[in-house]
Amino acid sequence: MHRRTKFSIFSSPLLILLLVFVIFVIKMAESVPSTADSSKSVQIVYTERPQDEEPEAYHIRTLTSVLGSEDAAKEALLYSYKTAASGFSAKLTPEQVEQISKLPGVLQVVPSKTLQLHTGPGIGKLH
Repeated sequence: MHRRTKFSIFSSPLLILLLVFVIFVIKMAESVPSTADSSKSVQIVYTERPQDEEPEAYHIRTLTSVLGSEDAAKEALLYSYKTAASGFSAKLTPEQVEQISKLPGVLQVVPSKTLQLHTGPGIGKLH
């Protein structure tokens, strides 16, 4: 007598391997940076001191005019300078830098730079 074997697709090693591969491909796709973010760099935008408006609100309004929405402006805004200087830092594309540079009230746009302080022998060992 011939016995019929029950076959389940869910118990197949091939299916498990396929699922692992699909999960791997999805995770790899998620880890690739989007091209929109890769062209952005941190810029410091110096502005005139706003009159009759809170500095951060003025900075968001300035960014909104270039980025198209208040949500995009809030996401791009990294810091508002309010005390010694008036301005903000934001992640911007080269095209956005060009546009924001032409706005009234914008004095200067410069790339943000991180500088490493160097110390000589003996400096920092003042015990």
